[in-house]
Amino acid sequence: MATGSMTAWQLLALQPPGWGGALLTGAATTVAISACAYSIGLVIGLFGALGKLSDNRPVGLILKGYTSIIRAVPELILIVGLYYAGTDGLNRLLMAFGLPPVEVNGFVAAVAVLGFVQGAYMTEVLRGAILAIPTGQLEAARAFGMSPLLRFRRVTLPALLPNALPGMANLWMSVTKDSALVAVVGYQELALTTRLAGANTKEYFLFFLAAAVLYLVITLLSNLVFHGIERRVRRGQKPAH
Repeated sequence: MATGSMTAWQLLALQPPGWGGALLTGAATTVAISACAYSIGLVIGLFGALGKLSDNRPVGLILKGYTSIIRAVPELILIVGLYYAGTDGLNRLLMAFGLPPVEVNGFVAAVAVLGFVQGAYMTEVLRGAILAIPTGQLEAARAFGMSPLLRFRRVTLPALLPNALPGMANLWMSVTKDSALVAVVGYQELALTTRLAGANTKEYFLFFLAAAVLYLVITLLSNLVFHGIERRVRRGQKPAH
């Protein structure tokens, strides 16, 4: 495609031959991958934190190994390894039951792998937030005869959120950037779309600058959301500095 006579605005146009629409689609895909992976990581992290704080020693050892390995190995190696090893393992399991192999959807694979990685970090964030809750609050809830589930809903969860939100916000920012790593397994999100646009037009600076602006917009909007959530959960508390 000849682009020598095209201006920057034409290259960034929403309609072809401009790449603006593709970049916005890539940004939306990045947010979707990040949101789904973050949700999975939040669920894993919650159960992981409760498991590490429980008196069940085998569960605690398994979770300790999980969080240690995930935090020790670079995300890129984890994503590539889990993607190919997970796909191969699934197909081997299907073949053992006499079923045909399947091709794992790229979006599902990206979400699952990133969610699994996020779960390890979320486990430690939530575990620290729970440990920061004054023990007197939990003892008072037990004294009132609250069941473990009711105690978690009425005491533990409201008390841990103010402590956990800064770490949770950081993990959200992290997963939006880590989503760019799924490009190595061939799934097209903002980072891969940017590279394709640059390769097709040879305007690498323009498109990487546009991608940086889109990532910045995602970050600023995310900051506003988390700031609003933090103000809500900290009602009645002294402002954090």
